[in-house]
Amino acid sequence: MRWSLRQATAQDEELLYEAHRAAMRDHVEAVWGWEEVDQRSRFHASFDPDRISVVISSGRVLGLLRVDDRGQELFLASIELAPEARRSGLGSEIIHSVLDEAAQRRVPVRLQVFRQNPARRLYERLGFRVVGETPTHIEMVHE
Repeated sequence: MRWSLRQATAQDEELLYEAHRAAMRDHVEAVWGWEEVDQRSRFHASFDPDRISVVISSGRVLGLLRVDDRGQELFLASIELAPEARRSGLGSEIIHSVLDEAAQRRVPVRLQVFRQNPARRLYERLGFRVVGETPTHIEMVHE
């Protein structure tokens, strides 16, 4: 699948919230419950276009990527793809691009994933290993 990233803008917020809801609702609902007003407010409060890339394929916005550069590591804070983009290889390709950048810089990539999120299997296939756990999340690293 051909894809690209572009810097998010303030005008992307609503569209990216819809992608966030589609990608994360089931996981959030299973852990804490989904309250639409609260979730929208949380998304708005944390929406920083300077830290978010928009995932585009065939001219369509398919989701978002946020990678925080922590100096000694890259933190894969969020990769959220629309349902129609899942199981297409797109997520793997995007993560490989993050891993390639980390390899060039010789730094690890760290992430957290909800315990029940099937994406954990993808991360394991890509070489991430479990380094910590919370009641809700698994912390993983790729070195």
